[in-house]
Amino acid sequence: MSDILKGKPVADAINERSKSGVEELAQKGIEPTLAILRVGERDDDLSYERGAVKRCEAVGVKVKSVVLPADVSQEEVFENITALNEDSNVHGILMFRPMPNHIDGEKARCMIAPEKDVDGCTDGSLAGVFTNQKLGFPPCTAQAAMEILKFYDIDVTGKKVAVVGRSLVIGRPVAMMLMHANATVTICHTKTVDVPKITREADVIIAASGQMESLDGNYISDNKNQVIIDVGIGWNESKGKLCGDVLFEEVEPKVKSITPVPGGVGSVTTSVLVNHVVEAAMRG
Repeated sequence: MSDILKGKPVADAINERSKSGVEELAQKGIEPTLAILRVGERDDDLSYERGAVKRCEAVGVKVKSVVLPADVSQEEVFENITALNEDSNVHGILMFRPMPNHIDGEKARCMIAPEKDVDGCTDGSLAGVFTNQKLGFPPCTAQAAMEILKFYDIDVTGKKVAVVGRSLVIGRPVAMMLMHANATVTICHTKTVDVPKITREADVIIAASGQMESLDGNYISDNKNQVIIDVGIGWNESKGKLCGDVLFEEVEPKVKSITPVPGGVGSVTTSVLVNHVVEAAMRG
């Protein structure tokens, strides 16, 4: 039986860091504030927003909500982004994407000031990830994966890590962060030849392909010494429950440790987001 790398204790530790930061900022008369910009009423946006607001309230971060109708003009969206960039009382901006089709989501994304980009979506933030500089913030899911490895004392120095997935939200940024932590990283994608051979030889596997339960026992070594970080999450209709990119019941008995879904990486991301707001306020 493997060790289950639960996200809750990791999130709790990050929340404590955030609370300490909020207290430190209060002594300087600064109230860290997250602005949430949402266009329309998408269910997944509303669910994430509720979680973010709840987490902010728990650690003492203020929330400013900017809710625009789904038929809002592109000009008005851009005006709101500019206003939030210029508002000195706003330290972080979370903008929900994708935008409605009539709005240029790429342009909107790149309009956010990198220093306020607590979701790590701008080109400036991604440049910071690739160059290992604090130009913005890493994408929250990528950092959540790193926070789990750090919390459970899983040192990747000199280790082989296979990242399955190459998106800008998780695959590529987490690969860069792993390399900055001195891991030897292979990024696998849809055109990679013999992905199972690569993952079987890895010490750590980051499953981030977005393909539910696609990583089965065939991808796992027989040495029972691998660590699996499952980033995926989706609703499995046939099983009637949330599942990740890993076929858990087949993989779990074969590995040293693994994150569960739900209750793993996803439960850490919101804490990372809120901590980014606190850090942004501390950077000034």
